[in-house]
Amino acid sequence: MPYLVKCLDSVEAQTLGADRIEIVAVDDGSTDGTGEYLEEFAARSKISTRVVRQKNSGGPSGPRNVGLGLARGRYVFFLDADDYFGEEALERMVAMGDRAGTDVVLGKAVGVNRGAPKSMWKQTVEHADVFDSQIKFTLSAQKLFRRELLVRLGVTFDENLKTGEDALFTLETYLRGSGVSVVADYTCYYLVGRDDGKHVTKSGSYLLRFDSARALMKLIAEYVPAGAQRDKLMVRPFVVTLLPQFGPGFLKQSAEVQRKRMELAAPLMAAYWNPGVAGRLKPAERLRLHCVALGRTDLLTGALTHLKKGEQPERVGRGLNGTYHLALPYFRDRSAGIPDHIYAMSCPPLWRRLPAAGRTRLRRLRKWAGAHPVQRVEYPRAGRRG
Repeated sequence: MPYLVKCLDSVEAQTLGADRIEIVAVDDGSTDGTGEYLEEFAARSKISTRVVRQKNSGGPSGPRNVGLGLARGRYVFFLDADDYFGEEALERMVAMGDRAGTDVVLGKAVGVNRGAPKSMWKQTVEHADVFDSQIKFTLSAQKLFRRELLVRLGVTFDENLKTGEDALFTLETYLRGSGVSVVADYTCYYLVGRDDGKHVTKSGSYLLRFDSARALMKLIAEYVPAGAQRDKLMVRPFVVTLLPQFGPGFLKQSAEVQRKRMELAAPLMAAYWNPGVAGRLKPAERLRLHCVALGRTDLLTGALTHLKKGEQPERVGRGLNGTYHLALPYFRDRSAGIPDHIYAMSCPPLWRRLPAAGRTRLRRLRKWAGAHPVQRVEYPRAGRRG
C-alpha cells in the first residue's frame, strides 16, 4: 500500500475482459493493511480473485510459487504490487503468444521514477533470438509465460535465492520453451520506483549477488554447450551481476570485504571467464574483470582509481582490420603483464561510418554493379616484343 491500489485498478481496466482474467493475490505477511484491502477488492471485483494470506517468507520466490500453484489460466503474469499495466497489455501479449505460438512474451516496460531496460524494445518480434538479441538483458519475472510450459518442465522460483531468482526462472523458460516474442509497439508495463526507496532487489548483502551470479552461470552452462552461444549469454551475469561488485564502490570497502569479494569471484572466473566472453565486453569492463581473474586486488584498485577520474583514454594504432587499443591503466606495462587484447577495440567498417546518404549511395552502387557484371575478356598473349 498505497501502490497496490493503482496496480489492481490497472488489472480491472484491461481490455482483455474480466471474464478472461483471474487474480491470485498472495499477501506475504504485509503489515500495512494490504490483506484487508485485497479481501475487500475480491468481494467487489468482476474479476475472479483469490486471496492467500501467509507469514512473511523473506523474498518473492515463495509467494510467486504459491500463486503459480493456484493459477488456472493458459498464461500467467507475475505482476508486482508496486507496478501497473497499460490498458491493452494483456490483450496484446496474449494475442502475440497465440499468434506466434511462443511460450514467453515480453511486453514493453518503462520506468516511472526509476530507470528501466530499453535496448530490447526497438521493434516488435514474433520470434526473438535469445543469443543475439537484447532480451537476455531483461530477465525480470514481469513477462507473460505459457503455464503449460512451466507445469510440464516443473519450472518454479528458487526459494533459496533472495535476489536474482527471477533471472534464473526467466532464462530457463527462454532456453527450454518454444520461443520468445516481443511486443515493443505498446507500453505494457510500468515499473514504479517507490518514494521510500524500498525495493527488495536493492537490499541485502553483496553475498546474495554472488549467489545470484553463481546460479545463473551454472544454469547457462547446464543448457548451452561451451562455445560462442554460451559466451553470448555469459555476458549477462558477468556485466549485470558480477561487474558491479568491482566498481568504484569497491574502493570504499574494507580490506577484508575486498578480499572476500575476490575469493567469491575466483571460482566463477576460473570456470566461465574466457576470451569469447571477454571479447564481448567494453575494454574498461574487460580490464576490471581481468584483474579479478588474476586475483590482483592491487591492479584492480589502481585501475578503478584511474577510471574514476573519467579521463578519455588515448587511442593507440589502428590495424588494417580496424582494431585499435585504448591506453587504459597498465597498457603495455611489463610489470603488470596484462596482454594487449584486453585493451583492444574494433572500429566499424568504413561503410558503417558513412553518413546515411553515403550508405544509401553505396547500396545503390552495389545493386547496379550486381545488375551489370563486368565481362571478362581474354586477349591473345603478346609476344616478347609485343
